[in-house]
Amino acid sequence: MAKIPPIPLGEAQARLLALASPLPIERVDVSGAIGRYLAEPLLARRTQPAADLSAMDGYAIRSGDLEGPWRVIGESAAGHPHGGPIHPGEAVRIATGALMPADAGAVLLQEDIARESDAIRFIGELPEPPDKHIRRCGLDFREGQVVLPAGIRIGPAQAALAIAAGHKHMPVPRRPRVSVIDSGDELAADPDLCAKHQIPASNALMLTAMVRGLPVDATRFGPVPDTMDALAETLEQASDSDVIVTSGGASVGDHDLVKPALEAWGAKLDFWRVAIKPGKPILVATRDTDAGRQLIIGLPGNPVSSYVTAFLFVMPLLRHLLGASEPLPRRFRTTLGAAVPATTSRQEFRRAAWNGETVEPLAVQDSGALASLSASNVLIDRPPHSPAGQPGDAAWVYWLENGGFA
Repeated sequence: MAKIPPIPLGEAQARLLALASPLPIERVDVSGAIGRYLAEPLLARRTQPAADLSAMDGYAIRSGDLEGPWRVIGESAAGHPHGGPIHPGEAVRIATGALMPADAGAVLLQEDIARESDAIRFIGELPEPPDKHIRRCGLDFREGQVVLPAGIRIGPAQAALAIAAGHKHMPVPRRPRVSVIDSGDELAADPDLCAKHQIPASNALMLTAMVRGLPVDATRFGPVPDTMDALAETLEQASDSDVIVTSGGASVGDHDLVKPALEAWGAKLDFWRVAIKPGKPILVATRDTDAGRQLIIGLPGNPVSSYVTAFLFVMPLLRHLLGASEPLPRRFRTTLGAAVPATTSRQEFRRAAWNGETVEPLAVQDSGALASLSASNVLIDRPPHSPAGQPGDAAWVYWLENGGFA
């Protein structure tokens, strides 16, 4: 039987996202929606500004009455409008954000005015056009207008806009439940009790910290021994999760039991092995239950491979479940500051440091080297069969929210 080759990254990501079922939508208060993704377009319930306002401190006059002098007949402050109309030869002292008086069509800046008692005269340059310093009704948005599209992540500015548009609640998909499982006999739960044949268990903590950068409910399990019984018991404990992420045991060795354990648990393998470096032995499976579809992503055990595949698969999946319109990570273009080797048939992601102008790959690229991962703030994206890159060549990179100097 012919060996099935690894699939390309783009195809693997598309297949993973296509497996996900939408999560139920809930309405939460605006402050509770920050960090989540909008499930439906948000329409303004009011107009902003609701009336013409002054954009500057000064004096409001009629638009056809620009020669002066004028007599000051009152004041309009923010929240305290002037009560009556304004006639030719009259002016109203006005503050930034205050309601324009009826019939007023121009604002003269206070620094362009000479005032003696209630008489003012103009000593500067007239505004051009006359309404230059007026915020017109509806300048920001109007009632019924879409102010936020579905799929946008709600940050402080979006939350403020929602409130300004008249909303106290926002529709968002419910928070995904995520279980992260660390497996392997070589893992020591306590770094103080780590024998020479062991390594401290760090992947689950790393992965849990990554997913908690999104609005999810995450639970960490492990380290789990390399036995079918132990894996089955842990999978059962995670059976109410929307997404299960395993680290380790996804390869083909005699002690790599994640794949058979998932199959015995009732999960169906969708794909296994992706043409990337690091992270080739990633697997994706699904398990359909009465409560809905669970998605399982089996990541490699080497910590850098685990991090990179979580960045490329787990995080996009969670953003997709959360309703993001653009769940995949974004690249940006920069320039190589040092040489990089040619690539083979796999797409490569090299840890690197970007200084704002150029990017330099780190010397150690071994998939078990956490120190170089910690020192990197970007991944250089190198397509399959790329020639060697030289300083000054263009390069695509992914930004990592990786602590350190970020």
